[in-house]
Amino acid sequence: MLFNKNTKYHSKKVLCDGIAFDSKAERDYYLYLKALEKAHEVKEFLLQPEIVLQEGFTYEGKRYRAITYTPDFLVTYPDGRQEYIDVKGFSTQQGEIKRKLYLFKGKIPLRWVAPSKKYSKMGWLDYDELRRLRRQAKRARES
Repeated sequence: MLFNKNTKYHSKKVLCDGIAFDSKAERDYYLYLKALEKAHEVKEFLLQPEIVLQEGFTYEGKRYRAITYTPDFLVTYPDGRQEYIDVKGFSTQQGEIKRKLYLFKGKIPLRWVAPSKKYSKMGWLDYDELRRLRRQAKRARES
């Protein structure tokens, strides 16, 4: 039986340090965090922390599973601050909904980041900022 290594979003699963990552971008951000950790700019980070957005429940005898959101990393900084990081190549409707649900009641900041060598010297940029810059560049090309 053949195993399709592509995900439904056409990213290739990759291995690094014995960890299977859903995409090269996620692996690259992991390596970026490891470098920050070595430079003492990050205290520690966890992979794939699960956040319960809504508990499971039973309605008229039918059981409904909990709604969860699993960002790629939970980063803790030396000053004790924490933030969730989700590496995005592009967004999906489901991802946008879960993000909004988390932002409504979440206590730890959530940031979507995207790889960008064109717009960022570090190679990483806030996802919403990247979308804004791409729209701006597209408008400039069209005029």
